[in-house]
Amino acid sequence: MHSSHSSSDTGRATLALLLNASVWGLSWIGFRSMQADGLHPLLATALAYALAGSVVALTYRGAVGQLFTHPALWLIAAASGITNAAFNSAVAFGDVVRVVLLFYLMPIWALIFARLFLHEAITRPAALRIAVGLAGAMIVLYSPASGLPIPTTMVDWFSVLGGAAFALNNVLLRRHAALPREGRVFAMFVGGVLMAGGAAAVALTLGKLSLPTAGTWTQTPVLPVLLFWTLAFLAGNMALQYGATRLPASLTAVIMLFEVVVAAASSWLLGAGTPRWQDALGGLLIIAAPFLFNRPAVSGVASASG
Repeated sequence: MHSSHSSSDTGRATLALLLNASVWGLSWIGFRSMQADGLHPLLATALAYALAGSVVALTYRGAVGQLFTHPALWLIAAASGITNAAFNSAVAFGDVVRVVLLFYLMPIWALIFARLFLHEAITRPAALRIAVGLAGAMIVLYSPASGLPIPTTMVDWFSVLGGAAFALNNVLLRRHAALPREGRVFAMFVGGVLMAGGAAAVALTLGKLSLPTAGTWTQTPVLPVLLFWTLAFLAGNMALQYGATRLPASLTAVIMLFEVVVAAASSWLLGAGTPRWQDALGGLLIIAAPFLFNRPAVSGVASASG
């Protein structure tokens, strides 16, 4: 009976993570649409998360207080905020497939952060998986112009930074799973507002960002698009909270790779991505890396940490 219940929980947690991955795999459509209508992705992120956070605060009256009662929630807020500010900007301006592939070096960061915060062992197979994932990243990043397999644009750096922050966010959710769910949800939205809003303020000061005009709100569909994606992010966030707190961080990272499939398929179908052989080869290595060198574990603990 216990085994059946555990299997059912794992199945629901997996479906929840797949929902979250689907939301983010399609989110580039919303951010590009809003950017085209005059709403910068950093501002769109801050507004969407302010709206979603308000819904959480009104629904769960204790959520705001928990942010000040549990200092660990600020770490979750920071990791979530950096994730959203970096990823949303990258997919709005860069090649969607390349952005998502670099973002999904995330399982590598997850292994490292899980070791630091959850004390999950980095075994030899895990180290080999990291090597394969990095090899895939180098193939994706290689540029004949520079001759070096390193990020060469701000979009590349945002993609990598977003993936690292997302891995840290998932590990922190796992570590602090005992904290009230509404507090964790609210913290993630607050982080999105603070980080994206702060980055937008800096960009505005430097003349790299323009505020939307009145026509943006009255003559384009930006408002309904913003509201739709606010609801989508709210659902995705709740799904992530459910799934990431019930599965090992390393398994969460693997399941979330479904976002690569959703993003690649949607961007190619809608003409927002340009297929390249090195993206296909490097992406194959990045996606395959978490599944390689697995061996039967002696116990459930070994399986979760390997």
